Amino acid sequence: MRKLEPSRDALYFLMALPGKQFKQIVGTVFGLLKNPEPHDSIQLSGYSCRRVDVGEYRVVYEANDDTVEIIVIGKRNDDEVSLV
Repeated sequence: MRKLEPSRDALYFLMALPGKQFKQIVGTVFGLLKNPEPHDSIQLSGYSCRRVDVGEYRVVYEANDDTVEIIVIGKRNDDEVSLV
């Protein structure tokens, strides 16, 4: 089974969310441990990362055989949800 490795920024963002959104995102993130490439995820061009949308939020992550690293979580229409 894969190991979950959230970044510090992702954890801080999660902790500030209201309960309903927190539950939705955490459910999706734990689902990535079983299936790191769900049908609604998209490979980011120019990067080895993928993204998945959860309601109005976006989760950017990188998965390999051993781990799923959550790089950033943020609002979908927010310019701050980027890798740069």
